[in-house]
Amino acid sequence: MATAASHHALLLPYPTLGHVLPLMEIAHRLVATGFTVTFVNTEHNHRRLLPAAAAGLRLVALPDGLPPGDDREDIGRLTAAVVRIMARHFEELIRETNSGGDCAGEITYMVADQGLGWAFDIAKNAGIPAAAFWAASAATLSTILSIPKLVQDGIILPDGRGTEKETFQLAAGMPVMNQKHLSWNRFGNPAAQQVMFKLFVDNNAATDDGEVLLLCNSFPGIEAPTFSFLPRIIPLGPLLAGRPRFMPEDPGGAAWLDAHPPRSVIYVAFGSLTTFHRRQLEEIAQGLELSGRPFLWVQRSAGGGDDDPPELHRRRGKVLRWAAQQEVLAHPAVACFLTHCGWNSIVEGAANGVPFLCWPCFGDQFLNRDYICDVWRTGLSLPVPAEGEGVVSGEEIRQGVEKVMGDQGMRERALRIREAAERSSREGGDSYRNFQNFVDAMKKKKL
Repeated sequence: MATAASHHALLLPYPTLGHVLPLMEIAHRLVATGFTVTFVNTEHNHRRLLPAAAAGLRLVALPDGLPPGDDREDIGRLTAAVVRIMARHFEELIRETNSGGDCAGEITYMVADQGLGWAFDIAKNAGIPAAAFWAASAATLSTILSIPKLVQDGIILPDGRGTEKETFQLAAGMPVMNQKHLSWNRFGNPAAQQVMFKLFVDNNAATDDGEVLLLCNSFPGIEAPTFSFLPRIIPLGPLLAGRPRFMPEDPGGAAWLDAHPPRSVIYVAFGSLTTFHRRQLEEIAQGLELSGRPFLWVQRSAGGGDDDPPELHRRRGKVLRWAAQQEVLAHPAVACFLTHCGWNSIVEGAANGVPFLCWPCFGDQFLNRDYICDVWRTGLSLPVPAEGEGVVSGEEIRQGVEKVMGDQGMRERALRIREAAERSSREGGDSYRNFQNFVDAMKKKKL
């Protein structure tokens, strides 16, 4: 095996939780194969990241361009600041490391988020071979890589906005997609949508030279038609985010689950970016209470008190500010996952054979819901209102829970997907072989 100094990988995630965690899992796997890994985070995320260092893994923090206390949930502003400020510091980090002033040795490979196209230009100029990591579904990436064809076919306009051709299908077996749900059309107001569309186009150009591998957190058992449609996309998943953690886990969650029988608990979590107004929180609480079932609700704090779940539901459920989601979903007591349909959550739920009750909110989450409800048939969707309009009622939530938990066929299909995830990850499986081949290519400098 090569020494750590001879194989030094530089890893750069897009600076949000859902992108950091799966790439950190890749970092640990690379270290296990003999790599030295430098993992670059923003200063904001570096402070939030609980200790994750290991022999061969070092953590480096760079400024993201936003002042302390600024809103980093505004993806448009965060992205613009990262391009303007972080890129310059990243280039300087590579220059200093490769000038011999770093004990980790010269950087020989880079794995960066596909959403950071500027990083690939910097790596190319420095003579560093690179791979791009995509943290969402392969189907979402396929829509982004297919932008020229979508324009050519009249499905979208050259600026990304939709036409009268509302639905389309990229290939047989892939979800039938609605152009209104294309990821760039589900980011805030029209101005933000245009920023995201231009970003996707620019990132395509930066990673489309044939020399950059495209890696993703998925597996053939859930997206085989997409991998046939675009064989350039290489699945490494499921990358289950057991390490590291961004926040201390609230105590008592595991013991509370242990006290409940198998397949009895509703798990409720809406990710690190989704927020609800007070009235909607009250409806969620009422729906859970009406279900008559125990539930574990992870409701992060966005500051203030309006995001505190109402007290009425605590008679039957437990509320946590943060939980180790992979461990929760793997617990035999969990029977149903009420989720925002973020891709990491979907992969974790699928890998553990848990049926879903879907509540997509923005970005790629609507396409993820279509996978669950229309292709895999392992969940149902709540009647999600248009942005800023109305609420999902407690009675609608109760009905959704009852339908999901009472559908044995849905449960059996979810368990078959869990088996497919296990086959892909074990020695000899598709994702296992892909990772080994990727590591071999990195060591041979043949990316």
